[in-house]
Amino acid sequence: MTEVISQKDKMLAGELYHADDPELQAAHLRAQALLARFNGTPATALDERGALLRELFAGFGEGSVAKPALRCDYGFNIRIGERCFINYDCVLLDCNRIVIGNEVQLAPGVHIYTATHPLDARTRRAGLESALPVTIADGVWLGGGAIVCPGVTIGENTVVGAGSVVTRDLPANVLAAGNPCRVIRPL
Repeated sequence: MTEVISQKDKMLAGELYHADDPELQAAHLRAQALLARFNGTPATALDERGALLRELFAGFGEGSVAKPALRCDYGFNIRIGERCFINYDCVLLDCNRIVIGNEVQLAPGVHIYTATHPLDARTRRAGLESALPVTIADGVWLGGGAIVCPGVTIGENTVVGAGSVVTRDLPANVLAAGNPCRVIRPL
C-alpha cells in the first residue's frame, strides 16, 4: 500500500506542494482570524496580545513583544524565543519553519519569507510552490525594511542594515547590509 503524503508534509519537507489544499486553507483561515483579533487589539491589551500569539505560533517566548500589524500565513510554523521585539508591520510568510532565537529585534517592516516558486513557468502555472526554513539566531537585529529570503540562516548577534535583502546565510557577529546583503565587517 502506498502512503499518501499530505500537502502540508510536502510543504514542510521543502517539496513542491499545492497551497490550495483544504487542510492548508483551513489552517490559513484560522491564522487570519487570530491575526485579525491581534491586529485589532488596543495598545493597552498586552496580555491579550500575548495570549493570541501563543495560540497562533508554535512558540512565543517569555518577555517577547510583537506590535501590530503582524502578518503570517499559518502561524504554526513560527517559533519565537524569549525577550524578542517585533516592531510594527512585520510579515512572516511561514510556509515552512521560521525559528527566531532569544533577544532578537525586528525593526518596522521586516519581512521573512520561506515561500518560493518554481522558475519553470509551466510548473508555476500549475499552482505548485515550495518553501525553505529560515533561522534567526540569538541576539540578531534586523533593521527596518530588511527582507530575509527562503532558506537563510543568520548567525548569533549579527546586525542586518535597514533595507537589506538577505539572500544567503550570514555568519555570527557581523554587520551586514545591502542588496544583496553582504558582510561589511565583524562586530
